[in-house]
Amino acid sequence: MLKRLFRGLCLGLLCILGGCGIIDMLYLPTAEDTAQEIYEAANEAMSEKNYVRAVELYNKLRDTYPFSPYTIDAELSLGDAYFLDEEYEQATETYKDFEALHPRNEAIPYVLYQTGMSLLKQFRSVDRATTELDEAYAYFDRLVQTYPSSPYTQSAEENMLLCRKLIAEHELYIADVFWQMGKYGPAWRRYTYIEENFPDAPEIAAHAKEKSVAAYHRYRAEQADETRKKREGSWRDWFTWL
Repeated sequence: MLKRLFRGLCLGLLCILGGCGIIDMLYLPTAEDTAQEIYEAANEAMSEKNYVRAVELYNKLRDTYPFSPYTIDAELSLGDAYFLDEEYEQATETYKDFEALHPRNEAIPYVLYQTGMSLLKQFRSVDRATTELDEAYAYFDRLVQTYPSSPYTQSAEENMLLCRKLIAEHELYIADVFWQMGKYGPAWRRYTYIEENFPDAPEIAAHAKEKSVAAYHRYRAEQADETRKKREGSWRDWFTWL
């Protein structure tokens, strides 16, 4: 009886002193940040170049409030945060997801451009495959063809030329490897391919043309030498038989 009375007095005292605020603090769950608060915190992190924190907050907003009016902007900014943090693969996938989810959004020209840039940034050196360059070129081309009046179009056209130049340098690297290995036939064919297919990279095409002539002469000399050896071998075999 005394214990029950003591508990009642304590509860009454707590309510009087804190208006039950202490009880709320102890027993009620912490209020979630609103979508606006998360979005503003993420934007602040972006302005401070804290891209890791920005990614965390944009993802939180997207996952917690998928139907918030701030979510679409957060999805786009998430791609930008990855891009600025030089996480180009994640940026590429995020921009692609944005386009798939919001194909008619007014930001699509920007998204196409940024997707192309994210792919372009993934290219490392001419001795690597050009898969990302090919795809980047395709995105820039889509932008130019679909949104010719976009403010990103001129830069996209310049980057298309850059993609082509880098692809041509990759092809030239392969041709040079064949040359150095003494495989003049494959080298000649690769140099000729560059000359014929990359007029938009004129310096590389001109160099490939010169090398193709040299490779062709060496290739023909090799063939002539092989023919001579075969002929001499046939005569030796005939005399051996006699």
